[in-house]
Amino acid sequence: MTPKFSAVESVPLEVQSIRTGAIISVRDLIHRYQDRTALNGISFDVHPAELFGLLGPNGSGKTTLFRILSTLMVPSAGTAQIAGLDVVREPAALRRHIGVVFQAQSVDPKLTAYENLWHQGHLYGLRGPALKQRIEEILTRVGLLDRARDRVETFSGGMQRRIELAKGLLHHPEVLLLDEPTTGLDPGARRDLWQYLQILRDQEQVSVIVTTHLMEEAERCDRLAILSEGKLVALGTPAELTREIGGDVVLLEARDPEKLAERIRTMFHVDATAMGSHVRLEIENGHRFVPDVVEAFPGEIQALSVSKPTLEDVFIHRTGHRFWNEDKDGGTSTTPAGKKVSSKR
Repeated sequence: MTPKFSAVESVPLEVQSIRTGAIISVRDLIHRYQDRTALNGISFDVHPAELFGLLGPNGSGKTTLFRILSTLMVPSAGTAQIAGLDVVREPAALRRHIGVVFQAQSVDPKLTAYENLWHQGHLYGLRGPALKQRIEEILTRVGLLDRARDRVETFSGGMQRRIELAKGLLHHPEVLLLDEPTTGLDPGARRDLWQYLQILRDQEQVSVIVTTHLMEEAERCDRLAILSEGKLVALGTPAELTREIGGDVVLLEARDPEKLAERIRTMFHVDATAMGSHVRLEIENGHRFVPDVVEAFPGEIQALSVSKPTLEDVFIHRTGHRFWNEDKDGGTSTTPAGKKVSSKR
């Protein structure tokens, strides 16, 4: 059987798992919905006390993967283990090792913060003084001990999300799984949430798995698995992934990008790709290339930008298409690599 390799390292994933003592191990995971394949042979490891991101647009398979890891769904093929327990064969035992925070709210707004956690504790077999002490500990940790007796419906969105986290952490899990955890939060609450996740990793050695479609959140992760159409297209740290592109990313807005891309390839012998209304290039010293291309094609370039590679550029580099494409209903999408075009001409 041919060994599986990661998207960044040339070491078999089976060997990597042994070396690192992975807390999560996913091997050749496949899941199908009737005639659609949501996951197509996904393999990766998550290290202990690591903040790991599952990044991908809608339909990439990240939510299906999240549901399998949280024992809510059985995969069509392949294996996944958390803390040495198989998600299919040992789901009941595994649930004691994981905390899960779903995208949809799971707190009861009519109950107090304390009551929400009290009922959650009972689900894990916690009782009496031990449960009371743990509730006080976790409310202190999320900064809500002074609001313990207040109804959750009086809390802000960020405070309600902290109660969700408290529920997921009440039973001292080794792994915390979060599905789009900042949905509906304002920028300040998002920042606070990510700071707390870093504290969990650093001070309590909790492994945190986050699904997201937001690049700025993905950049906060220690490592990323980037998914597209059910496949793992990139795996590594944000710095490793952007470094593989090298040089700069140049975007040229043009009336006829297909024609301009072809002429640039012919004249400058570089790889130029038409994407939407833009021509996209990955090139060393982009700031030096721009004056030459503008001079070569006067009046054909309406706007341009030069920037260092981002995670969106990694996605384009690996898949050949943008992170967000126009939907079937005619919805709008971002520009290539999600950049705002500058230097109007």
